[in-house]
Amino acid sequence: MHMPKRSASLLGLLTLLVLVALGVPGSAQQPPPYETRKVTDNVYIFRHMFHQAMFVVTPDGVVATDPINAAAAGIYLQEIRKVTAAPIRYVVYSHHHFDHIAGGAPFKEAGAMFIAHRRAKERLSVLKDPHTILPDETFDDKRTIRLGNTTVELTYMGLNHSDSTIVMSLPREKIIYTVDTVPVGGFLGRGMIDSYPMEWEEFLKKLGAMDWERLIPGHPGAGGRLGTKQDAQDILGLLQHASAEVKVAAQEGKCWDGVEREMKLPKYASWPGYEAGLPFVLRRYCGLWGRGT
Repeated sequence: MHMPKRSASLLGLLTLLVLVALGVPGSAQQPPPYETRKVTDNVYIFRHMFHQAMFVVTPDGVVATDPINAAAAGIYLQEIRKVTAAPIRYVVYSHHHFDHIAGGAPFKEAGAMFIAHRRAKERLSVLKDPHTILPDETFDDKRTIRLGNTTVELTYMGLNHSDSTIVMSLPREKIIYTVDTVPVGGFLGRGMIDSYPMEWEEFLKKLGAMDWERLIPGHPGAGGRLGTKQDAQDILGLLQHASAEVKVAAQEGKCWDGVEREMKLPKYASWPGYEAGLPFVLRRYCGLWGRGT
C-alpha cells in the first residue's frame, strides 16, 4: 500500500521511539511502520509498530487474530488481501486488553465471526470500549477451529498475564501464538500491573509441556525472532527469582518504598527493557507479598 512520505516517516519515528524506550536491540536502525512476514506456507505475522498478530490462510478462509487498533486494522486487512482473496472467517482475541484488539470494525464489516474466552467478553461487556467489537462466540477451556486443511486449537490454561489470555496452537505446524505471556528476549514490564504472578508460573510450566517449536509473540522478539521453549523457561525463572527476592523483603517490612527505591535484580540487568520494567515487577510482587493481592 502506498503511504504519503510524511505519514510513513512519522510512523517510522514513533516506532523507533517505542523500540528505544523498550530497549529493543537494533533499535538504532529504523524499522518500517508495518510489515507482514511469512512463517510457513499458511501462517503469517502482521506487525504494526510494536504489536504483532498472526493470521492463518486456508483455501476455505482466513483465521485472523488480534486486530490491534483502528490505525492498524485497515492496513492489516489489506496485507491479508495481498496474500489471499479468501474470506475472513474468524477473528480470535488473545485476551481482553485494548492495545491488542481495538481495531475489529473492518473485519466485522468483512463478515468475520469474533471468538474469545468467556472472561474476555464478560470484561469487555462491562468496559464498553467503542472501538472494540464484542465477541460473537466464547468458550471456557478449549475451542477447535477446522478450516480447509488447517486446525487451530484455542486453549485456556488459567490465569497469567490476564484472566482471559488464551494460547492459539497449530498442531501440524508446531506453532503457537500467545500474547504478553512470554516476552521473547526481553524483561517484563507494564504487563505486570494486573497480572496473576503465582498462576503465571503454573501457566508457563503447562506451556512448556505442550508440543510446539516456535512461538509468535504479541510484540516483536529481540531482533524480530520467534520464541522458543527456552524463552518460556527464562521468563518462568525471572518470575520465580523476582518473587523470592521480594517475598523476603516484604517479610522484613520493606514493601513498597524500600523495595522500589533499593532493590535490583542484577541477574537480569542485561535484558532489554530491564530499567523500564523493573519498577513494575517490584511493585506487583510487593502487592503480592506485602498485601496478599
